[in-house]
Amino acid sequence: MSDRIDVLKTYKTYVGGKFPRSESDRTYKVKNSNDKIVANACRCTRKDVRDAVLAARAASKDWSGRSAYNRGQVLYRIAEMLEGRKDQFIKELELLGMKSKEAIYEVELSVDRLIYYAGWTDKYPQVFGTVNPVASSHFNFSTPEPTGVVGIIASDTDPLLSIISLIAPVIAGGNTCVILASESNPLPAVSFGEVLHASDVPGGVVNILTGYREEMVDHLSSHMDVNAVLNTIFDKKTRKLIDENASISVKRVVHYDSKNWADDTHENPYLILDFQETKTTWHPVGV
Repeated sequence: MSDRIDVLKTYKTYVGGKFPRSESDRTYKVKNSNDKIVANACRCTRKDVRDAVLAARAASKDWSGRSAYNRGQVLYRIAEMLEGRKDQFIKELELLGMKSKEAIYEVELSVDRLIYYAGWTDKYPQVFGTVNPVASSHFNFSTPEPTGVVGIIASDTDPLLSIISLIAPVIAGGNTCVILASESNPLPAVSFGEVLHASDVPGGVVNILTGYREEMVDHLSSHMDVNAVLNTIFDKKTRKLIDENASISVKRVVHYDSKNWADDTHENPYLILDFQETKTTWHPVGV
């Protein structure tokens, strides 16, 4: 019988297109459904949140300024890369305690969901934009534009599918984001950062942090350079904290309750619209 101790992988964060460790160098143990330690994950701090927001803001201008068609190409490329690493994610979900059939379904649906939103990038402005009738000799147009930097507090269920369901509509609409991954099941989220890194996503568009939620939610939701917060955690204390912090800088807050991430209600262009601002332009007729 071997006395060898397995060397557990330490999953890093994904910030600004790189894989830094947490600023504090702290980690915590990740356990599966049988309470067995399967990996280590970074325990991020306030400084890590600030660095991630800074990276998201730096990437915002370029990403929002790209053509809608190009953003669709990038999302499709993410789907291609995830499809190519399907076996890795299936094994990772199984490591966390998911049954093989469920893991296969979750990974395949995650790929399909990325493709769904890739197809909407150059269509939602037409669907939600309007030409407005006005009582003067002007053309009047209203078009949706990205909100900016979105802070996302991820769900603990369906760790891969849920995070893709949250990220895809946000970045499809030209926003950048900072995600606080699931505290109990963070591994698929950080591995998804490897997929993003190998695809055409510019560094900083998606930033993924791991750690204890109670140590980071306050800093993310109160950060003055975060324009909106997407929250999937519905305990009253967390929700109240986010609402109070957001009110200080008038952030948009969406509390997103889901018990079934596989449901097709998560494939909806209105989820893109949740993080869009309507810009109205006036132009004189004949000029």
